[in-house]
Amino acid sequence: MEILLFRLYGLMASWGEIAVGESRHTVNYPSKSAVLGLIGAALGIERDDEIMQSRLQQGYSLAVEVLSTGQLLRDYHTAQVPDSVGKFTYRTRRDELILGKERLGTILSSREYRTDALALVALRALTDAPFSLSQIREKLLKPVFHLYLGRKSCPLAAPLHPQLLTDQANFLAAFKAYRHQSLLPTGQSIDGQPSERDCYWLGINGERHYFWEGAPEDFSGNPDLTRRQTRIRHDQPLSRKRWQFVPRQEHYFYQAGE
Repeated sequence: MEILLFRLYGLMASWGEIAVGESRHTVNYPSKSAVLGLIGAALGIERDDEIMQSRLQQGYSLAVEVLSTGQLLRDYHTAQVPDSVGKFTYRTRRDELILGKERLGTILSSREYRTDALALVALRALTDAPFSLSQIREKLLKPVFHLYLGRKSCPLAAPLHPQLLTDQANFLAAFKAYRHQSLLPTGQSIDGQPSERDCYWLGINGERHYFWEGAPEDFSGNPDLTRRQTRIRHDQPLSRKRWQFVPRQEHYFYQAGE
């Protein structure tokens, strides 16, 4: 099995959950819509390209290894935007503030973020995948559009460090085979050992949380994992243009720390 792995680390990240009213919640691990959105941006796929977005959404399965969930941050957010005027479209923020000045209204919301969180993403191509994993890896190294972690206010704080692994039996084997790179700017270790800061970020001796879609045996080869749950998440993109999502099934496995 060929699997592409890359890491997601930022000072802030927001992995959207179902939004109700003014509250914009986040879960503590990357959502499928956010991961595919990041890959689509790297490939240069426009949000309104419904055909390519649909092929991207249906062409891959993924798994996530959470090394650090970070801390929860809540932000009381205000924004001024004009209401709609028929079929007229505000092209820029300047148009909203100048052309829509007489129609400005204030929107209040409470937004959640995860700070100092780190996760690994494993991507597997299905039979109808529009791009090979090697093509995606190249674009993750040299993306077409800017990449961010759920929201545009959440840029990457470390390189994605993508690795394409072949002959992997399952997602768990791929996670174990991933070669971690220091998150420190120098990329150096002390006496060949990870620094204290990297040990904290990588959670080397800590617990692990795994999430994956597909059959239970796609993770470890064992369909009867202990501590396994099957849950429903509403993060399968249906239409990026209309911000529509549908539920999907994913499995969860918890591994205690040493």
